[in-house]
Amino acid sequence: MFTGLIEHVGKVSSVLTDAAGCTLRIVDAAPILGDCNIGDSIAVNGACLTVVEFSKEEQGGWFTVWLANETLDRTDLGELKVGDGVNLERAMGGHGRFGGHFVQAHVDGTATIVEQIFDGDSLRLTFQLPETTPERPSLLPFIITKGYIAVDGASLTITGVNDAERTFSLMLIKHTQEKITLSKKPIGAKVNVEVEMVGKYIQKSIVAALGGGDDNDGLRGLIEKVVEDVLKKRGL
Repeated sequence: MFTGLIEHVGKVSSVLTDAAGCTLRIVDAAPILGDCNIGDSIAVNGACLTVVEFSKEEQGGWFTVWLANETLDRTDLGELKVGDGVNLERAMGGHGRFGGHFVQAHVDGTATIVEQIFDGDSLRLTFQLPETTPERPSLLPFIITKGYIAVDGASLTITGVNDAERTFSLMLIKHTQEKITLSKKPIGAKVNVEVEMVGKYIQKSIVAALGGGDDNDGLRGLIEKVVEDVLKKRGL
């Protein structure tokens, strides 16, 4: 479990890809490696990854993680290049204050930056979600104005949603711009998106309680069942 409060920005030093997946090495990461152990979880641009090697001293502190093909398919991590900055956060400890929101670092999908507008010292960003498929249903039901969303692992507040255009917007204050990679990404760049898990649990529970089907067509099945019941009562 994570909070979405980015602790540090590291840098990609190597990317090794083959048919089985990808190995990333992140350097300049010493600030988050003080209590690191092999097998620990670190969120890299919002994706929970397992540390398989690390050094606290060499190259400003480095660690290596392995990305399975599912992770490469679900996130934008497969597009990282040597020299790219990445947002880093260690798993949440149980002994400190909890800021941000509950972030699993299980990325739901990606979105594309389509607009960047400065508003004084703040930066307003708009993102577009991809068209839905049977395998990847829309995330829009879980994105609401003033709700939370994790973008590249950063817990941010949604300022606007346009369902028709599949877009959502948010604003970065100057401090946040300086502490995460998002403000440095250009229009057209992809970002990792994780919606609030509470909304997903609520939807599944309601659909199941009312006799709907699985996650992909549960709401459709629920509506069809309601219509069938109404027609039956009317003898149609």
